[in-house]
Amino acid sequence: MNLPFAPSGRSSVGIEWELQLLDADSGDLRQAAETVLAGVAGPEGRPHPHVHPELLVNTVEVVSGVCRTVGGAAADLQRAIDDLRAVTDPLRIELASAGSHPFARPAYQRVTNRERYATLIDRTRWWGRQMLLYGVHVHVGIEDRSKVLPIMQALLTRFAHLQSLSASSPFWGGENTGYASNRAMMFQQLPTAGVPYQFDRWEDLESYVDDMTRTGVIDTFSELRWDIRPSPSLGTIEVRVCDAATNMQELRATSALTHCLVEHYSDMLDRGEQLPTAPRWFVVENKWRSARYGMDAILIRDGSGDEELVTDTVAAMLVELEPVAERLGCAEDLALVGKILDDGASYQRQLRVAQGADLDAVVTSLIEEMRAGRPL
Repeated sequence: MNLPFAPSGRSSVGIEWELQLLDADSGDLRQAAETVLAGVAGPEGRPHPHVHPELLVNTVEVVSGVCRTVGGAAADLQRAIDDLRAVTDPLRIELASAGSHPFARPAYQRVTNRERYATLIDRTRWWGRQMLLYGVHVHVGIEDRSKVLPIMQALLTRFAHLQSLSASSPFWGGENTGYASNRAMMFQQLPTAGVPYQFDRWEDLESYVDDMTRTGVIDTFSELRWDIRPSPSLGTIEVRVCDAATNMQELRATSALTHCLVEHYSDMLDRGEQLPTAPRWFVVENKWRSARYGMDAILIRDGSGDEELVTDTVAAMLVELEPVAERLGCAEDLALVGKILDDGASYQRQLRVAQGADLDAVVTSLIEEMRAGRPL
């Protein structure tokens, strides 16, 4: 199979953020995406360019355009959210986000009426119906296809750190799961989701896609829902490992870290340097440790098996990436990662709110953080 990689500007960036539609009175999910999408549509019903449907009708996705900076992408998202609120506020619908909803039941959620979603649910059955989860996807433009697979392998030595920083799904169906990111564990149950395979040559990826297509595992490349994947039609690497941010500030932080990591590894390739790699068994273990322990995870740093507390590794990364952030115009956004190191991640705030209170209070905190645009 020939898998062409579209031309793309180096380190251009785009962000996708999945949002929950919540009933303002009960805090439960509202099956209202069709009404909301119609409300933000343009003349003659043209879809809003930055608001899209998703798998479930309790969800809308806000997407940025192709931008040069994380700040520019965040501004696109904020304008889309403002447009949404003009429709949702009169309907008594609140916007919120996190990797999961604290108490909503998967069995009660309706699927968007699209063939691709119906096919997914028909194939995956019970597990597919559990996909009550929300994420952030960051696209970074790659100017040369030969860089894509080496950069993806290097990112797999740090993707669990991104997962820890963004972890925001400790509750599932009203229960405290004991995981910082239960979303990570649920999503990987789909047959083509989770940790990607590591290919050394583009032709090997093409051969894999050909095998998956011929045997009916997938119909299109987009059905490979890996934590990190190439997006050949856009000319990007798409990092999908992060739980949905509960507020704009933390969205900017993790997106900037992602943006800087990709550019950092691209720089290393330009200098002829060897990029870091790790065997699949270490990568898989890191994903589990991160999902379970979040900011307290001790992760495997490299292929040698050296281990380090996630927060120590991230702190060193921030220093190393400062020059890259300056060049990409996201130094202030990258610095916000330090606030997550100092104050904790979303799952930790949610667990604190839940102590001595019911999960309604957690939902209220998610709604308030979305409106405030920062952690509370």
